[in-house]
Amino acid sequence: MASEKKRRHVFISHHHADDEHVSRLAKLLRGAGYDIRNSSIRAKPANQRRLDRGEVSDETIRRLLRMKISWAGRIVVLVGKDTHKRPWVNWEIEQAHKQGKRIVGVYIRGGTHADVPEAFEKYGSALVGWTSASVMKAIDGETNTFERPDGTSRDPVHEGASLKC
Repeated sequence: MASEKKRRHVFISHHHADDEHVSRLAKLLRGAGYDIRNSSIRAKPANQRRLDRGEVSDETIRRLLRMKISWAGRIVVLVGKDTHKRPWVNWEIEQAHKQGKRIVGVYIRGGTHADVPEAFEKYGSALVGWTSASVMKAIDGETNTFERPDGTSRDPVHEGASLKC
């Protein structure tokens, strides 16, 4: 069992087509000794059908997401193909910013610089590749690095990214 010191409460913002990567990230970090508690939403098939049919109002979704983001200490944004096209991902990032959360981007396989959501470019704290060490340093605020998918450094788009929480 991981100690309280290794426990992190996160909200993993992602495109639902990338659901498998949410589990893979938690598994990667567990393998490094961390206990990741994720409050993000992954719709079960029955709930996804209700969402697809528009049976759940946007306000209900926003209220639920605000509560789940509020519970989390940090926000992790999985950056994959088409993430930048997802309006709910941008909304989650904006909401996390309003709540003063640290926002960390993590590239998944196939993610490119062009896939980084617009709201992340405004409010992101760090953007890193898929390694447990770099993800945990970014989550814990030990680094505010902005990387490209190949691991080389890039500048953040906004100045606030250099602040350490």
